Amino acid sequence: MEILLQQIINGLVLGSMYALVALGYTMVYGIINLINFAHGEVLMVGALTSWQVIVWMQESMPGMPGWLMLLLSVIIACIVAAALNFAIEKVAYRPLRNSPKLAPLITAIGMSILLQTVAMIIFKPNYKPYPTLLPPHPFNVGGAVITSTQIMILAVTAISLAVLMYLVNHTRLGRAMRATAENPRVAALMGVKPDMVISATFIIGAILATIAGVMWASNYGTVQHTMGFLPGLKAFTAAVFGGIGNLAGAVVGGILLGIVEAIGSGYIGTLTGGVLGSHYADIFAFIVLIIMLTLRPSGLLGERVADRA
Repeated sequence: MEILLQQIINGLVLGSMYALVALGYTMVYGIINLINFAHGEVLMVGALTSWQVIVWMQESMPGMPGWLMLLLSVIIACIVAAALNFAIEKVAYRPLRNSPKLAPLITAIGMSILLQTVAMIIFKPNYKPYPTLLPPHPFNVGGAVITSTQIMILAVTAISLAVLMYLVNHTRLGRAMRATAENPRVAALMGVKPDMVISATFIIGAILATIAGVMWASNYGTVQHTMGFLPGLKAFTAAVFGGIGNLAGAVVGGILLGIVEAIGSGYIGTLTGGVLGSHYADIFAFIVLIIMLTLRPSGLLGERVADRA
């Protein structure tokens, strides 16, 4: 029972990060029907920027509290990632908005490779240790262990999701986003500016990805130029699992995917003496995706975005 509780906690932490990234995928898809495969690299840029800012602050202001360093680094990383995603949408995706669907998809893959290469040149290809800025003391919960970093991840994810849901459902920008997702031409006739809404969507997605990237780096203690590929791929799997284009589906898909992956890898690791668990952790996400696409192609919560005229 303790093993199950521990893996559920690990799964919730992992799934929370998947959910934040999956929201970026599903928001962009819901509005312009584009799978932004460069989204994982935005996560990577945010995490590397946060690491660099923390290194600078540790050198110039060694007495600053760790939580304050982390907060300031997240704010700066969010600004950098938001500017980057805004530029990507304006330069790479906007000119192809009315092109065949394959063109922006190939552009997104190319942008992903480009960002990885540029990050490798700027930050070098070696793995970099991400500083532990929160108290490392673990807490015992019913025989399971949870760290202060994991508690921070769960709390920040819950707050971020609450703010996003309020933004989408109760603000003028949220109404404009929903109107643009429904029919951008009609929304434009009603005074909505689709280009502005799409840019705002990319900026919000970048902020969520950056938060997830910093939490990922804090949890695993390392950053590198390829770190965004696998979380991005799994977050896309979570978005499809929950129902691409559906915000609630992205959250449910991310959390369920994290729990399935943690429980599967945890029990395989227990049965094999810890030898195979981590090696086979990644396979569970894609097994779930295959089963879901076979049994329910629209995802758990279905597709809420209407066909456009």
